[in-house]
Amino acid sequence: MENRIKKQLKHLLLEEDMKIKDLIPLLSKKTKKDYAYDSFIHRLGRASITYEEMIDIADVLGYDIQFVKRTD
Repeated sequence: MENRIKKQLKHLLLEEDMKIKDLIPLLSKKTKKDYAYDSFIHRLGRASITYEEMIDIADVLGYDIQFVKRTD
């Protein structure tokens, strides 16, 4: 099964010329939580990143998450 969270995050990081190791300190600073690299990588691999965390990640990277109604 495809891990859409991991795939999307990798795409966003590529767009911003960043790596996960660059994201972790920014995410920790924003949320005031201590994110460990290894733990984050494992959670990402298991697709157990929460929606709230994805909102914070998107914000740190300068993106918004929005739902768009399909037209089909």
